[in-house]
Amino acid sequence: MDYQYKIAGHRFRISFLNPADDSRLLPSFCPFVSDEEGDFMFSLSVDDTYTLCPAGDEVGRFDCGGNNFGVWRLPDGGYHFDISNEQKELCCLLQANADFSDCKAALTDAGMSHRHFGLNNALMLIYAFASAPHATLLMHASVVRNGGRGYLCLGRSGTGKSTHTRLWLDHIPGSDLMNDDNPVVRIEGGEVRVYGSPWSGKTPCYRNISAPVGAFLQLQQSPRNAIRKGSVLEGFSYLLPSVSTMKWDSRIHKAHCDTISDIIRLSPIYFLECRPDEEAARLSYHTLTGR
Repeated sequence: MDYQYKIAGHRFRISFLNPADDSRLLPSFCPFVSDEEGDFMFSLSVDDTYTLCPAGDEVGRFDCGGNNFGVWRLPDGGYHFDISNEQKELCCLLQANADFSDCKAALTDAGMSHRHFGLNNALMLIYAFASAPHATLLMHASVVRNGGRGYLCLGRSGTGKSTHTRLWLDHIPGSDLMNDDNPVVRIEGGEVRVYGSPWSGKTPCYRNISAPVGAFLQLQQSPRNAIRKGSVLEGFSYLLPSVSTMKWDSRIHKAHCDTISDIIRLSPIYFLECRPDEEAARLSYHTLTGR
Protein backbone atom coordinates (compact mmCIF):
# COMPACT_ATOMS: atom_id res chain seq x y z
CA MET A 1 0.00 0.00 0.00
CA ASP A 2 1.32 3.43 -0.96
CA TYR A 3 0.99 6.71 0.94
CA GLN A 4 2.05 10.17 -0.17
CA TYR A 5 3.06 13.04 2.06
CA LYS A 6 4.23 16.64 1.66
CA ILE A 7 6.39 18.45 4.21
CA ALA A 8 7.65 22.01 3.59
CA GLY A 9 6.72 21.66 -0.07
CA HIS A 10 8.67 18.40 -0.56
CA ARG A 11 6.65 15.35 -1.60
CA PHE A 12 7.59 11.75 -0.87
CA ARG A 13 6.08 8.28 -1.06
CA ILE A 14 6.05 5.36 1.39
CA SER A 15 5.23 1.86 0.12
CA PHE A 16 4.34 -0.84 2.66
CA LEU A 17 4.94 -4.30 1.24
CA ASN A 18 3.75 -6.05 4.39
CA PRO A 19 -0.10 -6.15 4.28
CA ALA A 20 -0.25 -5.67 8.07
CA ASP A 21 1.56 -2.32 7.87
CA ASP A 22 -0.17 0.95 7.02
CA SER A 23 -0.34 4.61 7.99
CA ARG A 24 -1.22 3.71 11.59
CA LEU A 25 2.53 3.40 12.10
CA LEU A 26 2.82 7.14 11.41
CA PRO A 27 0.00 8.95 13.26
CA SER A 28 1.91 12.26 13.37
CA PHE A 29 2.05 12.29 9.56
CA CYS A 30 -1.73 12.55 9.12
CA PRO A 31 -1.75 16.37 8.67
CA PHE A 32 0.83 16.00 5.89
CA VAL A 33 -1.02 13.55 3.64
CA SER A 34 -0.97 14.82 0.04
CA ASP A 35 -2.69 13.68 -3.14
CA GLU A 36 -0.91 16.23 -5.33
CA GLU A 37 0.74 15.02 -8.50
CA GLY A 38 4.37 15.58 -9.29
CA ASP A 39 7.86 14.27 -8.64
CA PHE A 40 8.84 12.74 -5.32
CA MET A 41 11.89 13.94 -3.43
CA PHE A 42 12.31 10.36 -2.23
CA SER A 43 10.57 7.02 -2.07
CA LEU A 44 10.79 4.53 0.80
CA SER A 45 9.68 0.91 0.61
CA VAL A 46 9.14 -0.95 3.90
CA ASP A 47 9.32 -4.74 4.07
CA ASP A 48 10.39 -6.84 7.06
CA THR A 49 11.67 -9.54 4.70
CA TYR A 50 14.36 -7.27 3.27
CA THR A 51 17.86 -8.53 4.01
CA LEU A 52 19.73 -5.28 4.61
CA CYS A 53 23.30 -5.87 5.75
CA PRO A 54 26.04 -3.27 6.35
CA ALA A 55 28.36 -4.48 3.58
CA GLY A 56 30.57 -1.39 3.49
CA ASP A 57 32.84 0.76 5.65
CA GLU A 58 31.59 1.69 9.11
CA VAL A 59 31.38 5.44 9.55
CA GLY A 60 30.62 5.21 13.26
CA ARG A 61 27.91 4.98 15.87
CA PHE A 62 26.09 8.12 16.88
CA ASP A 63 24.04 9.11 19.91
CA CYS A 64 21.00 10.94 18.52
CA GLY A 65 19.21 12.35 21.55
CA GLY A 66 19.77 9.16 23.53
CA ASN A 67 19.00 6.93 20.57
CA ASN A 68 21.78 4.92 18.97
CA PHE A 69 22.32 4.95 15.20
CA GLY A 70 25.03 2.95 13.44
CA VAL A 71 26.13 4.20 9.99
CA TRP A 72 27.97 2.42 7.17
CA ARG A 73 29.02 3.76 3.76
CA LEU A 74 28.11 1.21 1.08
CA PRO A 75 30.36 0.39 -1.90
CA ASP A 76 27.96 2.14 -4.31
CA GLY A 77 28.10 5.40 -2.29
CA GLY A 78 24.84 4.81 -0.47
CA TYR A 79 24.32 4.32 3.26
CA HIS A 80 23.18 1.70 5.73
CA PHE A 81 21.74 2.68 9.13
CA ASP A 82 20.99 0.57 12.20
CA ILE A 83 18.39 2.51 14.20
CA SER A 84 18.10 1.62 17.90
CA ASN A 85 16.13 3.23 20.72
CA GLU A 86 17.33 4.52 24.09
CA GLN A 87 17.34 0.95 25.44
CA LYS A 88 19.70 0.01 22.58
CA GLU A 89 17.02 -2.23 21.07
CA LEU A 90 17.33 -2.50 17.29
CA CYS A 91 14.14 -1.15 15.68
CA CYS A 92 14.94 -0.58 12.00
CA LEU A 93 17.43 -1.33 9.26
CA LEU A 94 17.60 1.38 6.60
CA GLN A 95 19.47 1.56 3.32
CA ALA A 96 19.56 4.53 0.96
CA ASN A 97 21.25 5.38 -2.30
CA ALA A 98 23.79 8.20 -2.41
CA ASP A 99 21.24 11.04 -2.72
CA PHE A 100 18.61 9.40 -0.49
CA SER A 101 16.05 9.40 -3.30
CA ASP A 102 15.52 5.61 -3.19
CA CYS A 103 15.39 3.91 0.21
CA LYS A 104 14.47 0.57 1.78
CA ALA A 105 13.67 -0.23 5.39
CA ALA A 106 13.06 -3.38 7.41
CA LEU A 107 11.36 -3.05 10.79
CA THR A 108 12.98 -5.53 13.15
CA ASP A 109 10.48 -5.81 16.01
CA ALA A 110 6.84 -6.92 16.07
CA GLY A 111 5.82 -4.41 18.75
CA MET A 112 3.88 -1.38 17.47
CA SER A 113 5.88 1.14 19.54
CA HIS A 114 9.20 -0.21 18.24
CA ARG A 115 7.94 -0.26 14.65
CA HIS A 116 6.68 3.30 14.94
CA PHE A 117 9.96 4.45 16.47
CA GLY A 118 12.08 2.79 13.81
CA LEU A 119 10.06 4.01 10.84
CA ASN A 120 9.60 7.53 12.21
CA ASN A 121 13.33 7.96 12.77
CA ALA A 122 14.17 6.44 9.39
CA LEU A 123 11.94 9.00 7.69
CA MET A 124 13.47 11.83 9.69
CA LEU A 125 16.96 10.81 8.53
CA ILE A 126 15.93 10.39 4.90
CA TYR A 127 14.09 13.71 4.82
CA ALA A 128 16.98 15.61 6.41
CA PHE A 129 19.52 14.34 3.88
CA ALA A 130 17.36 14.11 0.73
CA SER A 131 16.26 17.75 1.17
CA ALA A 132 19.80 19.15 1.56
CA PRO A 133 20.20 20.24 -2.11
CA HIS A 134 16.86 22.06 -1.92
CA ALA A 135 17.95 24.84 0.51
CA THR A 136 16.16 22.97 3.29
CA LEU A 137 17.23 22.24 6.87
CA LEU A 138 15.66 19.95 9.45
CA MET A 139 16.54 21.77 12.65
CA HIS A 140 16.56 21.06 16.37
CA ALA A 141 14.57 24.03 17.67
CA SER A 142 11.35 25.14 19.31
CA VAL A 143 9.29 27.57 17.22
CA VAL A 144 6.70 30.08 18.39
CA ARG A 145 4.66 32.19 15.97
CA ASN A 146 3.52 35.74 16.62
CA GLY A 147 2.34 38.46 14.27
CA GLY A 148 2.50 36.06 11.34
CA ARG A 149 6.21 35.29 11.80
CA GLY A 150 8.04 32.32 13.29
CA TYR A 151 10.74 32.71 15.94
CA LEU A 152 13.11 29.77 16.45
CA CYS A 153 14.73 29.09 19.82
CA LEU A 154 18.05 27.26 19.47
CA GLY A 155 20.42 25.65 21.94
CA ARG A 156 21.61 22.35 23.32
CA SER A 157 19.15 19.90 24.84
CA GLY A 158 18.22 21.09 28.32
CA THR A 159 18.96 24.75 27.55
CA GLY A 160 15.31 25.74 27.92
CA LYS A 161 14.08 26.12 24.34
CA SER A 162 10.65 24.66 25.08
CA THR A 163 10.45 26.60 28.33
CA HIS A 164 11.11 29.89 26.55
CA THR A 165 8.52 29.31 23.84
CA ARG A 166 6.06 28.28 26.54
CA LEU A 167 6.69 31.59 28.27
CA TRP A 168 5.74 33.37 25.04
CA LEU A 169 2.53 31.33 24.92
CA ASP A 170 1.75 32.23 28.53
CA HIS A 171 2.66 35.92 28.48
CA ILE A 172 2.71 37.22 24.89
CA PRO A 173 -0.81 37.53 23.40
CA GLY A 174 -1.28 36.16 19.91
CA SER A 175 1.45 33.52 20.21
CA ASP A 176 1.07 29.89 19.13
CA LEU A 177 3.44 26.92 18.97
CA MET A 178 4.46 25.80 15.47
CA ASN A 179 6.76 22.91 16.47
CA ASP A 180 8.65 21.98 19.63
CA ASP A 181 11.63 19.97 18.41
CA ASN A 182 12.24 19.51 14.67
CA PRO A 183 10.83 22.24 12.42
CA VAL A 184 11.87 22.54 8.79
CA VAL A 185 13.53 25.74 7.58
CA ARG A 186 13.62 26.46 3.86
CA ILE A 187 14.74 29.35 1.64
CA GLU A 188 12.16 30.12 -1.05
CA GLY A 189 12.31 33.09 -3.43
CA GLY A 190 14.85 34.88 -1.26
CA GLU A 191 12.76 34.43 1.90
CA VAL A 192 13.50 32.17 4.87
CA ARG A 193 10.41 30.22 5.97
CA VAL A 194 9.79 27.81 8.82
CA TYR A 195 7.41 24.86 8.59
CA GLY A 196 5.79 22.51 11.04
CA SER A 197 6.70 18.84 10.73
CA PRO A 198 5.67 15.37 11.94
CA TRP A 199 8.63 15.42 14.34
CA SER A 200 8.09 17.43 17.51
CA GLY A 201 9.85 15.55 20.31
CA LYS A 202 7.74 14.88 23.40
CA THR A 203 5.25 17.64 22.55
CA PRO A 204 2.44 16.47 20.21
CA CYS A 205 2.55 19.49 17.90
CA TYR A 206 2.26 18.19 14.33
CA ARG A 207 0.99 21.15 12.35
CA ASN A 208 1.04 21.56 8.59
CA ILE A 209 1.65 25.30 8.73
CA SER A 210 4.38 27.75 7.73
CA ALA A 211 5.49 31.32 8.34
CA PRO A 212 8.33 33.62 7.32
CA VAL A 213 11.12 33.51 9.87
CA GLY A 214 11.21 36.57 12.12
CA ALA A 215 14.50 35.68 13.83
CA PHE A 216 16.65 32.92 15.29
CA LEU A 217 17.37 33.08 19.02
CA GLN A 218 20.27 31.19 20.64
CA LEU A 219 19.58 30.57 24.33
CA GLN A 220 21.91 30.26 27.27
CA GLN A 221 20.80 29.80 30.85
CA SER A 222 21.95 32.67 33.05
CA PRO A 223 21.09 34.41 36.35
CA ARG A 224 20.30 37.53 34.30
CA ASN A 225 18.25 38.40 31.23
CA ALA A 226 20.24 40.07 28.44
CA ILE A 227 20.00 39.99 24.66
CA ARG A 228 22.23 41.08 21.79
CA LYS A 229 22.50 40.56 18.06
CA GLY A 230 24.92 37.85 16.98
CA SER A 231 27.74 38.29 14.51
CA VAL A 232 27.98 36.37 11.24
CA LEU A 233 30.49 33.96 12.76
CA GLU A 234 28.36 33.48 15.85
CA GLY A 235 25.31 32.91 13.69
CA PHE A 236 27.04 30.07 11.87
CA SER A 237 28.17 28.56 15.18
CA TYR A 238 24.58 28.70 16.48
CA LEU A 239 22.86 27.28 13.39
CA LEU A 240 25.19 24.46 12.31
CA PRO A 241 24.93 22.41 15.56
CA SER A 242 21.13 22.72 15.31
CA VAL A 243 20.98 21.12 11.85
CA SER A 244 20.59 17.39 11.17
CA THR A 245 23.57 16.91 8.84
CA MET A 246 26.30 14.41 7.94
CA LYS A 247 29.76 15.96 8.26
CA TRP A 248 31.31 12.86 6.69
CA ASP A 249 29.31 13.38 3.47
CA SER A 250 30.85 16.40 1.74
CA ARG A 251 27.97 16.89 -0.72
CA ILE A 252 25.26 16.98 1.93
CA HIS A 253 27.32 18.92 4.45
CA LYS A 254 28.31 21.58 1.90
CA ALA A 255 24.67 22.00 0.85
CA HIS A 256 23.66 22.52 4.47
CA CYS A 257 26.51 24.98 5.09
CA ASP A 258 25.58 26.96 1.97
CA THR A 259 21.97 27.18 3.15
CA ILE A 260 23.08 28.32 6.60
CA SER A 261 25.23 31.04 5.01
CA ASP A 262 22.24 32.31 3.03
CA ILE A 263 20.03 32.24 6.14
CA ILE A 264 22.53 34.36 8.05
CA ARG A 265 22.44 36.88 5.21
CA LEU A 266 18.62 36.96 5.13
CA SER A 267 17.53 36.59 8.78
CA PRO A 268 18.53 38.23 12.07
CA ILE A 269 20.14 36.04 14.71
CA TYR A 270 20.24 36.94 18.40
CA PHE A 271 21.89 35.60 21.56
CA LEU A 272 19.84 35.55 24.77
CA GLU A 273 21.13 34.97 28.26
CA CYS A 274 18.03 34.24 30.29
CA ARG A 275 16.23 33.05 33.33
CA PRO A 276 13.06 30.94 32.85
CA ASP A 277 10.73 33.83 33.62
CA GLU A 278 8.24 36.27 32.11
CA GLU A 279 10.80 39.07 31.92
CA ALA A 280 12.98 36.98 29.57
CA ALA A 281 10.03 36.28 27.28
CA ARG A 282 9.05 39.95 27.12
CA LEU A 283 12.65 41.00 26.50
CA SER A 284 13.07 38.63 23.56
CA TYR A 285 9.60 39.45 22.18
CA HIS A 286 10.17 43.22 22.16
CA THR A 287 13.69 42.88 20.73
CA LEU A 288 12.87 40.39 17.98
CA THR A 289 9.58 41.94 16.86
CA GLY A 290 10.27 45.63 17.52
CA ARG A 291 6.91 45.88 19.22
